[in-house]
Parts: sequence; C-alpha cells; structure tokens
Amino acid sequence: MLNEEVITYIENLLPERPIYVQQMEEFAKQNDVPIMEKTGIEVLLLLLSLQQPKKILEIGTAIGYSAIRMALKLPEAEIFTIELDEERFQQANRNIKEMGLEKRIHTMHGDALELSENVQTFAPFDAVFIDATKAKYTKFFSLYEPMLSKAGIIYTDNVLFKGTVARDRSELKTRRQRTLVRKLNEFNHSLFELNNYETTIIPVGDGIAVTRRK
Repeated sequence: MLNEEVITYIENLLPERPIYVQQMEEFAKQNDVPIMEKTGIEVLLLLLSLQQPKKILEIGTAIGYSAIRMALKLPEAEIFTIELDEERFQQANRNIKEMGLEKRIHTMHGDALELSENVQTFAPFDAVFIDATKAKYTKFFSLYEPMLSKAGIIYTDNVLFKGTVARDRSELKTRRQRTLVRKLNEFNHSLFELNNYETTIIPVGDGIAVTRRK
C-alpha cells in the first residue's frame, strides 16, 4: 500500500471533479458511507475506458457514486447495480435521477446472493464490479462469474483492506476482524489459483483485483 504522503501527492495531481461528484464524496464522508477512494476510482475508470464494456454489473451500489462515475466515463454503457441497504438504495436512486442517468443505470434492491435469477435475465456482462460485503466476495464471484461475457473482466475493490491482509491476523483486535481478513485472504488466493483466469492486484485505493479469462 502507498503511504499517505504519496497518496496525497497523487490526489493533488487529479483534475478537479465536477461539483456534483464532490458533493457525493462529501455526503459519503459526513454519513460514513463507504465509496471508492479517489485514486482507486480513477484507476478503475481508466481500466474501463480501455476495455469499453457495453454492459456492467455492479454489486454494491451504496449511494450510486461509482455507478454514476462509470456512466459518465462510458456514455454508451448500461449499468445494473445491486444494493442491500434500503436507505442507501433510495439515496442512490435520488442521485442517479438528479444526474439524469436513470435510463442507463438500473438499480436493484436486495441481497445480491438472492437476486441472481433476476440478474441473469440481463446477462451476459462485459464487466462485473464487486464492491459489497467483503466476507461474501467468494460467493459473489462464484455466483456471477458465469454471467461474464467471453472477453469480460471482473474488478474487485477493497481486496487489500487497508493492508490488513498482509499482516499477522493475531495483531487484529477483534474476532470479527480476524474472520473477515481470513476470508478476504482466502478469496485473493483463490483468484490466483483459477486455471482459466489470470489476476493481478493493483495497490491503489484499498486494492483492486482485476481478473480476466486467459
């Protein structure tokens, strides 16, 4: 992971974001809503702009920040996004509507592990972006990987979890933290062990795994 000094340096190099994007970032900060870090979202958007996916599945809408950023970066893409939390789901819908993107960003409320049959009707997806409950990453991947198009790519955020995956788990304070880090570490290892996929982890933001078919 990059140290704070380097992260601040890179963030200061980024072009100023539109006011509505800054407002969403400030709302997330004030209301403790997890959204992608500034350097992480910029890398994801660059990768997506190179890939040019036409259909994207996002697991974990939160307030719609990343879905909106993706839609603005990829004006021809259609995005399907799932959110479990009712309050965040409603806030995401408000943000998406305010941006006039409701025709390209389709929100679904519920547990992503229970909505696969509905999501299947919109498959295949050129890109799948996993950014929800970290303890369920393995299940999300297994459930939605079959819905990936032939040249599709799966992007997974927070795979380094503030560097804790590289530490001795005995250093973590709670049992919940130790369990979460263990599951996340197992998920990371499983990505690199897939025979028909290749994966790399980019240590920006909170760590982004990029997985594509060989």
